[in-house]
Amino acid sequence: MTYHFTKVSDLAFDAAVQKVTEELKKEGFGVLTEIDVTATLKKKLNVDFRKYRILGACNPPFAYEALQAEDKIGTMLPCNVIVQETRDGKVEISAVDPVASMAAIQNAKLGAVAEQVRAKLKSVVERV
Repeated sequence: MTYHFTKVSDLAFDAAVQKVTEELKKEGFGVLTEIDVTATLKKKLNVDFRKYRILGACNPPFAYEALQAEDKIGTMLPCNVIVQETRDGKVEISAVDPVASMAAIQNAKLGAVAEQVRAKLKSVVERV
């Protein structure tokens, strides 16, 4: 089982970040965190790295449902979506597969939530 959904986009990097954010919003997600990996690695290690952004997405109703089903599930939240520039200059969008990441947890209620979130994240990636 793969742990992510991935698609290559024809959009420029910044446009892809904006489009992903818009598509997440359509599915009820907000972006709680945005990590510019390129800038962080430059600042902390003084190394150059390709364009790479991590968006920490949260859908409050699903997060609440998951937290009610499993009190330590916050260790796996929010759902990360990445936008990165590939070696050949293309832009790739990837989202975590929550079903894969929750596979180790034996909780049927949580599994049902993960299935719903998976469908929404997969839809986001497909529309970018």
